[in-house]
Amino acid sequence: MTRLQYCLNASTIRPTPLLEKVRIAADTGYAAIELWHDEIEQYVAAGGTLEDLKKHVVDSGLSIPTTIYLADWFDAAAESYPQILDTCKRRMQDAATLGARYVIASPPAADADYDLGAARYRELLEAGDSIGVQPAMEFLGFVGQLNTIEDAVDVMQRSGRPDATTILDPFHVFRGGGSVESIANLTADQIAISHFNDVPAEPPREQQHDPDRVMPGDGTFDLHRYLELLLATGYEGFLSLELFREDLWQQDPLAVAREGLEKMQQVVEG
Repeated sequence: MTRLQYCLNASTIRPTPLLEKVRIAADTGYAAIELWHDEIEQYVAAGGTLEDLKKHVVDSGLSIPTTIYLADWFDAAAESYPQILDTCKRRMQDAATLGARYVIASPPAADADYDLGAARYRELLEAGDSIGVQPAMEFLGFVGQLNTIEDAVDVMQRSGRPDATTILDPFHVFRGGGSVESIANLTADQIAISHFNDVPAEPPREQQHDPDRVMPGDGTFDLHRYLELLLATGYEGFLSLELFREDLWQQDPLAVAREGLEKMQQVVEG
């Protein structure tokens, strides 16, 4: 039996209303759901409360391992950074209220000043100490520079924080051009969560973006090697199905969630 648990990233069935996403994740057999802050904020703006949302999740038998995401903090100009940091802290507080352990902190889109970003990542982690949530340093395969495991680890090390973490994702490992073998350089406590998906044969790697991701097992990535390396770190957390496909968004979300869980299980346990 796998030590891994299955999670649904809310992006996979994105047009579905938030509470309905929670119900679908529970009804199809996931153990957890990752939520996006834009949807959380829309829910609150429409009259909901974080406490009611958390109760709905808990009553459904789910947990929230991470929330997504903190933006613009890494490379913001000095004059705008205080306001951006306040927004990040508010989102971190929302994540903590919902019971999430981690909040994903995304990298800049272009070239990155690693020393500046590491100092600000340290500041986020320090804020998280008092708030009760850990920001995780994300790398994204399609951004200009911070696009591999090695890049994320570089920032993590420069931050000087032993609790620095990153997010693994087959698509981003492939798209960034790094090696899946780099997972072996991580320890389990450096991995906040593992997203899960596959990559298509076309378009070429350098042209792929979020909407090109496919269901686990439907693509060309060596997911078995990915899982071998992930498990070898001692990781026992979540695999979270994260897709951004408009064709899936137009389908029955319950059927999409069920298919995704079955395909993850086939790859992991098959």
